[in-house]
Amino acid sequence: MSFVSPALLGLLVLVPVLVGVYTGAMRRRATRASQLAAQGFGPTAATLRVRKRRHVPYAFFLMGITMLLLAIARPQTSRSIPRREGTVILAFDVSNSMRATDLKPTRMAAAKEAARTFVEKQPVSIKIGVVAFSNGGVVTQRPTNDKRAILAAINRLTPQGATSLGQGIFTAISAIAGKPLAIDPAKLAGGIDDLEKGAVDIGYFGSAAVVLLSDGENTSNPPPVDIAKLASLAGVKIYPIGIGSTAGTVLQVDGFSVATKLDEGMLSEIAKVSNGTYFHAEDEASLAKVYRSVDLKWRTEKKRTEVTGIATAISLALLSMGAALSLIWFGRMV
Repeated sequence: MSFVSPALLGLLVLVPVLVGVYTGAMRRRATRASQLAAQGFGPTAATLRVRKRRHVPYAFFLMGITMLLLAIARPQTSRSIPRREGTVILAFDVSNSMRATDLKPTRMAAAKEAARTFVEKQPVSIKIGVVAFSNGGVVTQRPTNDKRAILAAINRLTPQGATSLGQGIFTAISAIAGKPLAIDPAKLAGGIDDLEKGAVDIGYFGSAAVVLLSDGENTSNPPPVDIAKLASLAGVKIYPIGIGSTAGTVLQVDGFSVATKLDEGMLSEIAKVSNGTYFHAEDEASLAKVYRSVDLKWRTEKKRTEVTGIATAISLALLSMGAALSLIWFGRMV
C-alpha cells in the first residue's frame, strides 16, 4: 500500500498521545478506587464486570481514529489487471469479385459488416490497421486505437481490379512493421528452407495478426502461400475469413460475364502455414468465432486505485461501534 499524501501520516503521532491520555486517566481511576477500598468501599460484582468492559469501546474509538488518520493520507493499492494487447490488420480483398451477391447483399458489404463488428468488440489496448488489396496492396489506415478512424477507413473501401492475396498479406506485414518492406521474389522461390535461413528477414512480431477477408481467388503474384510462410517466420498469424459461397455465382465486369466462387482450399492453406485459423463467413454466428480466436499477447498491468473511501467507511464503522457499546454499557458516548 502507498499514499498520495504520505506527509500527512505524521498525524499518526496523535495515536500514542491518545493512548497516553487514556492510560493516565485509567491510572487516576485505579488510584481513586484504591483510596475508596482503603475506606471500606470495595467494588461490587457489577462494578468488576464494568471494569472488564471499560476498555472495549475505547479500543474501537482508537482503531477508528487511526483508520481516519490513514484515510487523510489518501491510501492507494496496486492491482494486477490482465489485458490483451497487440496489433491486428484487417486485410480486405477489394477485387471485382467482391461485388458478387452470393453473400447478401454483396461479398464486399458482408466483409465490411464482419470487420465493423470485429472492431467494435476489440479492447482499446488492441491497435487495428486496415489494408486494401486487389492487384497491389495499400495501407488505408495505419494501426491505431482510434475506432472511428478505423471504421471510416473500412467504409471507404470499394471493389476494383484483380486479386493478389500475396501482395495483400505482405502489405499487412508492412503495416505491422510500421515501415515499407521489400523482398526479392527470387529468394522466395527457394522455399521455406531458405526463408528459415534468413533469406528474407523482416523482423519478429509475436503479438500481431492479420484477419484476411477474401473470397480466396488469387490471380496475381507473389504466391500467397509463400508470403504466408514469411508471415509465420515473423510471428504473424493469419486468420482468413472466406467471403462467398463454394457454389459461386456469375457477375458482370466491364460488360463481361465472370464466374467466381469461394476458394476455401487456398484460404485454409494460408491459415495452416501461418498457424492461424480459417473461418467461413456463412453467418454472424460463425463470424463471432473470429472475435474469440485471434491470439494476441496478454500482459499484466499494475494499476493504482485510491481506497480513501473504503478507509473512511471502516473508520466510521469502528467509531460507531465504539459509541454504540459505550451507550449500551455505560449510558454515555465516551
